[in-house]
Amino acid sequence: MKRLRRLFAALPFVFLPALANATCAPMDHDGTPYTVCAVNPAREELRLFRLDPEGRVLGNFGRIENMLNAGGETLTFAMNAGMYHPDRSPVGLYIEDGEQQRGAVASAGPGNFGLLPNGLLCLTQGRARVIETRRYLADQTECDHATQSGPMLVTGGALHPRFLIDSTSRYIRNGVGIAPDGTAYFAISERPVTFHEFGRLFRDALGTPEALFLDGNISRLYAPELGRNDGGFPLGPIVGTVAPLPR
Repeated sequence: MKRLRRLFAALPFVFLPALANATCAPMDHDGTPYTVCAVNPAREELRLFRLDPEGRVLGNFGRIENMLNAGGETLTFAMNAGMYHPDRSPVGLYIEDGEQQRGAVASAGPGNFGLLPNGLLCLTQGRARVIETRRYLADQTECDHATQSGPMLVTGGALHPRFLIDSTSRYIRNGVGIAPDGTAYFAISERPVTFHEFGRLFRDALGTPEALFLDGNISRLYAPELGRNDGGFPLGPIVGTVAPLPR
């Protein structure tokens, strides 16, 4: 675990510019195990998925893979990507292939989503960003794909001000952070963690000045290189990397 932690600590500065595929590996931080997937958006295509061409909710990694295979592509990494209603429609902003399916929610509200500041993952060609929601609205940022969730784990290099070091709220959690060199780190905890612990993973171990909580309790990962294809109840928005099928 310690060797892998050192490896990931070096990735943003040494290895990632040469990577063409998402790389997932176990990682330890403060005695807690995680799986972290590093994606170089300049070299690999990141997309969001929710509906198939007939408008049906995809809901799991296998259906996305089948859909992509029919078009000569394959899914190389995926993770659930934001909170959703019982019908699996997104709670907040959701844009897929340039089409906005739901608008941004900038007001405070109940639950984790409404614990401001919240934010969104914005994908454009060759770039991934985590942006605080009100800044996104003020700047009128354009995204090819976007999914909103909350709370922000790290903003401007600082943990969310409402995170408590002695919190008793623990869940399996997943999130995403963007390093200064543009690397997107997607992480999932392998045992229940607090928000404070999860935020420190992104701030202190992965060095991401902006990081976003995606969800908890239902968190899932698809990482073929690790033999991982988490199952369970149907999901809403899903983020993944896409590559051509090998010939």
